[in-house]
Amino acid sequence: MYTIAALYQFSRFPDPAALKPALLDLCLAQDVMGSLLLAQEGINGTIAGPRAGIDAVLAHIKSLPGCADLEWKEASADHPPFGKMKVRLKKEIVTMGQPNVDPRASVGHYVEPEDWNDLIRSDDVVVIDTRNDYEVAIGTFEGAIDPKTESFRDFPNWWEENKDRFHNKRVAMFCTGGIRCEKSTNFLLGQGIEDVYHLKGGILRYLEEMPQENSSWQGECFVFDNRVSVGHGLKEGPHELCHGCRRPILPEDKLRPEFEAGVSCHNCINETSEHDKMRFRERQKQIRLARERGEVV
Repeated sequence: MYTIAALYQFSRFPDPAALKPALLDLCLAQDVMGSLLLAQEGINGTIAGPRAGIDAVLAHIKSLPGCADLEWKEASADHPPFGKMKVRLKKEIVTMGQPNVDPRASVGHYVEPEDWNDLIRSDDVVVIDTRNDYEVAIGTFEGAIDPKTESFRDFPNWWEENKDRFHNKRVAMFCTGGIRCEKSTNFLLGQGIEDVYHLKGGILRYLEEMPQENSSWQGECFVFDNRVSVGHGLKEGPHELCHGCRRPILPEDKLRPEFEAGVSCHNCINETSEHDKMRFRERQKQIRLARERGEVV
């Protein structure tokens, strides 16, 4: 059994590169795999491994500057959610491209999962999904607005183009684990929007705590590991990943003529050139050969 921990913490890391070696070495020593991002604004990522290994890595992260009150969300899996461990240095731990946004200064009102349904069903509240279009496509809250953004850095422009639609409305936003809403609510506060709310702990905490019979969630929640999607109780969902475009697909989508393992699906068949598809086929061949040799890929 593998323990999965999704985490983030906004903090001040003057020299994130100095933190990387010890963090990576500890993860490898504890058989912990996954991905962690380090930036001057903090840390973000998802890791998986044995219980003792996850505990050791979380204890180390909590010892970093400003991370003593680190919170994380846990789940479990029968198979490894990741094949390797990566610790990367980034300009932002979630890219919005807004240099004046600082969640450490202020964020919107946190809303606990048990209070979320009442809020989003209020007539004076507009609910906005801050995730990417391919995430929203497989599940969202009832009545939520889909900005149809391809990446989180598109959100500020979308808001500027659509803000007049939400005049005299309270704004409630949500994302997978909460990190994107930390930034988006700070951004809206900076735009002069006072009544801004976001789901504490994100969709993952809501699905973990909210009984399905009382839920306002529809569909599955995309996650950035080999589980691909989860549902209520954080139970692994039915989706797989198209390794051509990294979008979630259902098992029945693999029966469509557009699907070729590792190359394309119905979402991306017309988005890549034949040259791209040849490269993807060669990549898929090398993955198959590596697996036949017993290598972890």
